[in-house]
Amino acid sequence: MTQPTRPTGERLVENLSAAERERAERVEAVLPRLREAAAAADAAGDFPSGHVGLLRDAGLLGLVVPVEHGGLGGGLRDLAAATYAMGTACPSTALSFFFHNTSASRGLLPLEAVEAGLFSGDDEVKPVRAFAEKLLGRMAAGTWMANFASEEVKSSSANIAIATTASPAEGGWRLNGVKSFGCATGVADTYLVTARLEGTADADGLALFLVPREAPGVVSRAPWNGLGMRASNNHGVELTDVFVPADEALTVPGAFVRMLRMSRGSFVGNQLAIASCYVGAAQNVYDFAVERLTRRTFADTGRPIASSPMHQVIIGDMTERLETAYLWIRRQLELETSEPPLLPKPDVYRQWRIAKGDVSEACFQVALGAFKACGTSAATMDGVIGRGLRDLAMGLVMTFPAERGRLEAAQVVTENKENELFASVPE
Repeated sequence: MTQPTRPTGERLVENLSAAERERAERVEAVLPRLREAAAAADAAGDFPSGHVGLLRDAGLLGLVVPVEHGGLGGGLRDLAAATYAMGTACPSTALSFFFHNTSASRGLLPLEAVEAGLFSGDDEVKPVRAFAEKLLGRMAAGTWMANFASEEVKSSSANIAIATTASPAEGGWRLNGVKSFGCATGVADTYLVTARLEGTADADGLALFLVPREAPGVVSRAPWNGLGMRASNNHGVELTDVFVPADEALTVPGAFVRMLRMSRGSFVGNQLAIASCYVGAAQNVYDFAVERLTRRTFADTGRPIASSPMHQVIIGDMTERLETAYLWIRRQLELETSEPPLLPKPDVYRQWRIAKGDVSEACFQVALGAFKACGTSAATMDGVIGRGLRDLAMGLVMTFPAERGRLEAAQVVTENKENELFASVPE
């Protein structure tokens, strides 16, 4: 009896429920189109605009939005399975899709914080709930969100420092600043912008704003000629006196910090799905290399190239590295989704700070091994290995490098340090 084909995402997230498998099948249906466009998108360094409609029509823009808000009702397991599967086809699209879904956390976590009693009185609860429900409803209806937080300004105490300011204006706010990174620049329908309320100097002053892509004063920065993930349109935007109506913003003092208290570990509870992109890309490179090395033969002996001792050593190392990535990401996924929680939040957070770097480095080593084993005939810019090597190199620097993660994990152990991913930086 023929066994039913498992969706690609189940290679990472094992034992999918019936509902999770149905959502994974939606992802599976778009993979051929993503794979078909991947090489040309990488060469052009441009996100395929048709992918927005493709994912919207599949209902995937509301993947992690609760059913009561019009979405598919998926969770972190669904998102990890989706970004992994997309990573096997087009890592740039997987990365962009991941950042779209991070926007949902800015709706989900505030609602959880309201239920947990972290907000009090109608002057706090009503605007928090209204913003969260508006954000989730728009995502469920098919709005692609580009989540703009990162900036070039650096802070020694946090991974992401916010210097963009929001100044009071009649009926709303005026935004000024530069967002140096944000996938789907010029493609997404709405930009979700994190900014610092004018006159504040700490994280309690951070606020969220919904900015239409074509709003006056919004200008895309020059295209980023990236080493990898070239088709994610992550060059960012410049904001000059951009007006945002009051009802399109979440400016309750301290709301940003309070909502973060509801995350399970990796900041907003979905960061491991970005690492899943890289595991998917590494699996694709691994499959390509092994198939190539076992199919091709030596001219003098007729034996598969993969049978040589040198190639077997490299393949063995690639296999160990790939399994290492799977072990780290699956353990983190278990820690962030198990009910009841297996470990206290500080321990889950510490695990993630180490896991992110180890996953990224292991995945890059898979691609490096494939590059060595397959030789010059496969060392093309537009080939699977060439693209994979460059895409996976980006995982080494995404959000924070492995060295910083290990340092912060050590600080959690020795100083009981809190999760300080964001900081507000005065001009």
